[in-house]
Amino acid sequence: MSLQAIGLIMHCRAGFESEVGAEALALCERHKLAGTIHSRSDSALVRFVFNQPSDWTSLLEAVPFTDWVFARERFAWMGSIADLPEQDRAGAITSELVARYAKTPLRFGRVSCEFADTNEAKEVSGFLRRFAPHLEKALTKKGMLAMRADAPTLHLLFETSGACDFGLSMPGDAAPWPMGIAHLRMPLGAPSRSTLKLAEAFFALMSEAERASTLRPGLRAVDLGAAPGGWSLQFAQRGLRVSAVDNGPLAESVLATGLVEHVRADGFTWRPKQRVDWMVCDMVEQPARVAALIADWFVTGRCRRSIFNLKLPMKKRYAEVEKCRALISARLDDEGLSHLMRMRHLYHDREEITVYLTLV
Repeated sequence: MSLQAIGLIMHCRAGFESEVGAEALALCERHKLAGTIHSRSDSALVRFVFNQPSDWTSLLEAVPFTDWVFARERFAWMGSIADLPEQDRAGAITSELVARYAKTPLRFGRVSCEFADTNEAKEVSGFLRRFAPHLEKALTKKGMLAMRADAPTLHLLFETSGACDFGLSMPGDAAPWPMGIAHLRMPLGAPSRSTLKLAEAFFALMSEAERASTLRPGLRAVDLGAAPGGWSLQFAQRGLRVSAVDNGPLAESVLATGLVEHVRADGFTWRPKQRVDWMVCDMVEQPARVAALIADWFVTGRCRRSIFNLKLPMKKRYAEVEKCRALISARLDDEGLSHLMRMRHLYHDREEITVYLTLV
């Protein structure tokens, strides 16, 4: 039996709803998935309602999570449940899901109770912490919750405690954290919160196998625009040797690792004498100029992989991202360099996106 999705639901940073909408339209248009965007400014949510329902597994295969930039999380929207009774919300949701799916092979691997990342919607979060265990118990009792790593995740999105939207995602095709919100601890000795952007990028943009093979002792990294050294520290704590390039000062805690060499130079003009394993860059500059710099490092054979930030303009942010993507791809394609590029507006990003680029 084909289970039909009525659309897609995306979480995002408040204020970026129009970028997610443009992205959804572009991605779905490629696969002839027509529909309408529904969103409110600063709501941190976007709904894409299909003109015709679509098989949910085929839908998610067509627009995999790795293709999204501005969506922190996305799932196939299967339906909505309104007028939940105050005394037994878990029972009402379970009854609805049993009625829909008990006679199908579908069983859920886990449940994600979600809310929009806004101050207003966070009032629901306390309710959900208390509610989630009751719902899991009810679903387990009815045989709907399998607790298997290979089974789909059930997403329940609450804008109030009295109603929810529900949908599905597949393991490995979703954000590594609920709603894409990465709650990370500041590393010991970190000189600034920007270090968390790179820490999040390692998990959000790279697979476990990629991390194991490329973030290991003995490899070499370059950090352009390094001061005060938060990104250099991420590499040093994993045993990599780092050339931290910046005319500004580095924090003593970073230099104390013994793995970071401070190179006082301009990040746009300095180049290493030999090829390095990593080049990272978090410089505040026009995104097209940063994109051109990154492309130059790759086409001249100076690095194997990179993570970098693109600081976006206040308007036409989606268009700027596509412009930079095209610029980098064109340069590398012209040189016959096969590459993989993943982009994401991370939880710790603000007016910027983070990009992972590697040769393949």
